[in-house]
Amino acid sequence: MSTVSGTSNANLASSAAAAANTALQQAAQSVISGSTGNSSMDVNSLVTALVNSKIAGQAATLSSQAQLDNTQISAYGTLSAALSALQAGLTSLSNGTTVNAFTANASGSGIAATAASGAVAGTYSIDVAQIATAQVLTSKGYGSSQPLATVPSTMTLSIGGASTTISLNSSNSTVSGIAAAINSASNNPGVTATVVNGADGAHLVLHANATGSQNAISIQVSDTATGDPLNGLAVTGNPGTSLSGNASATGAQLKANQSTLGNVLTSGTPATPNWTQTTAAQDAYFTIDGTGVTSATNSVTSALAGVTLSLSAASVDATGSSPQTLTIAQDTSSQSNAINNFVTLYNTLVTTMGTLTAYSSTATSQGPLLGDSTLNLVQNQLASIISNGVKNGNTSTSLATIGVTLNADGSLSVDNTALSSALQNNQATVAKLFSSTNGVAAQLNTNITGYLSSTGPIQTRTNAINTDLTNLSTQQASLATYQSQLTSMYNAQFTALNTLMATMNSNQQYLTQLFGGQNSAGAMATNKN
Repeated sequence: MSTVSGTSNANLASSAAAAANTALQQAAQSVISGSTGNSSMDVNSLVTALVNSKIAGQAATLSSQAQLDNTQISAYGTLSAALSALQAGLTSLSNGTTVNAFTANASGSGIAATAASGAVAGTYSIDVAQIATAQVLTSKGYGSSQPLATVPSTMTLSIGGASTTISLNSSNSTVSGIAAAINSASNNPGVTATVVNGADGAHLVLHANATGSQNAISIQVSDTATGDPLNGLAVTGNPGTSLSGNASATGAQLKANQSTLGNVLTSGTPATPNWTQTTAAQDAYFTIDGTGVTSATNSVTSALAGVTLSLSAASVDATGSSPQTLTIAQDTSSQSNAINNFVTLYNTLVTTMGTLTAYSSTATSQGPLLGDSTLNLVQNQLASIISNGVKNGNTSTSLATIGVTLNADGSLSVDNTALSSALQNNQATVAKLFSSTNGVAAQLNTNITGYLSSTGPIQTRTNAINTDLTNLSTQQASLATYQSQLTSMYNAQFTALNTLMATMNSNQQYLTQLFGGQNSAGAMATNKN
């Protein structure tokens, strides 16, 4: 127990004892009045005063200690919350993501880029010849109520190595029936079917859900009635033109190549194709500094390390003569914001710890953790990490080298001009200070994790205080039992005494009436005369 808390407990016990003595004096006067016959004793007040005189000091001490324990538990909760807030704010600095943050910007339209860890600052020339597309097939028109199969048949759709087979007959083989069967297939391989009602009839339109040349749609039909229109819907999917290794191909050349694909898909006569390919299954193709790159999707993550490219139709350079410039650069703005946020959160923690350990020679209430060894441990270790920075052999790098300095009160200050200069011109130092292995933020994160763990010093101290609260509760329960027993005993004794004094007073009055008193003659004296 600290000196401050001990003094507080002693004061409370003294005050409780003084109040009990006052009540006891008043109760004693009640006994005197009762014994002289002026009035009956106030048994309740007398008993209460006597009981309180025996337990008041101890009860006040137990209550004061319980209040102190609860205040300290609350204070540890405040400390833990401030440590947790700092740790959360350190995440991007402790794991290295902020130090490795980059910006990525393209000079034209249609290319969106993001850069992350592993990216390399620089400029790159990107020329997009084509984007990845998903195949779309449209059948010729059929009567809306015309069954395409007159006998039990099957249609198997395959795409990207997966397939599904649907069963058809005269009752469900209309264009809309086939579309519904495809869409409801439990193992649909990635094909969405729709019906377009045109001037020449109902058209079955199949959309591949995934882009890329390997996701072309193939259809196999098993129909024993050779005259059924369903047999004409069998088709072998054909991907778009592959340009791998052909860096000189242009968008115009690609379109010319794709224009022949409709005939390839014809399953009837050339004049009346049963399927028309309105969009080919093709990969994206583009060059980076002259090197050709293909991608099955328009989100490209493997072309440049740490960079994700998102391509849209607006990025296509039809002539091959207008490449865009992609610029990858360190994201100094994010780095500056993260470092300033770290300083703000650290200073908040310093302020919190200062409040919890506040001392004033004139104040009646001091900080609840003044002189607490657990808080001193946390305070000293964190300050040591901040002041020492990052050591590498016999050399060390301090936060001051990037404009973050330690003040006399333990808080930090940021010179944003110096910080900006360091971020622009000295990224190696920034990377060292915030390394994910032994950087300042990583060290703080490790220590805070230890402080907040279930076996850490804060929880250990909290557990000890809770144990003390349990013991205090047990003592208070025992004291309450003793109070109850003492009250019952005193009630019985003083009730009996009160009855006895009342009887004595009654007897005294009778004898006075009979024999006379100091100022009167009794009945016997009167009768004698």
